[in-house]
Amino acid sequence: MNTRRKLLAGMGLGVAALGAAAWQRGSGPPPAVVRGSAGTQNFPNVTLYTHEGQAVKFYDDLIRGKVVTFNMMYAQCERSCPVSTANLRLVQKMLGERVGRDVFMYSISLQPEMDTPERLREYVARHHIEPGWLFLTGARADIDLVRYRLGFYDPDPLVDFNDANHTGMLRVGNDALDRWTMAPTLTEPEQIMSTINHVDMAMAHTAYPGPSLV
Repeated sequence: MNTRRKLLAGMGLGVAALGAAAWQRGSGPPPAVVRGSAGTQNFPNVTLYTHEGQAVKFYDDLIRGKVVTFNMMYAQCERSCPVSTANLRLVQKMLGERVGRDVFMYSISLQPEMDTPERLREYVARHHIEPGWLFLTGARADIDLVRYRLGFYDPDPLVDFNDANHTGMLRVGNDALDRWTMAPTLTEPEQIMSTINHVDMAMAHTAYPGPSLV
């Protein structure tokens, strides 16, 4: 289990290796400047927007003191995104009332220029997402910064530039305990639940049989 400090120390080399090629989108400062961005020491406090149109601070509103999950997606994705969303929908059902109270689920658009809050609302409706799971968009530079800080990147700039390469993993963390890990979004929902419970001290010693979804 990585602490956030160890996680970000490992990220540093990858972010630096991205170089200028990964920033040809013209959307923000180079990685050397990004690492000194405003916010907390480890996570930026940039403003993002929910599918409900609400402005939120990335660290203060979404992460501080919470058990959280993050995955990357975009509305036009036809590969893993719909399957990942459906799988995480099962996880949302398993979590039940814990979603939005004990565990906070977030999906961040990799194509913020196209995925406006309105478009994300349509995606949420189409996939029957229930309350407590927020879909997020924002300025390209802010989305890229958040993505790197969460560990959704590849040190090869050409691989990193392909949005589809960042949609298959779920970042799971407990900010209060500084416990962070990852799980594949396409693994069994029970395995994702186990990963979430592993960072949530309220559930760490509780066997979770899983409710019937019939």
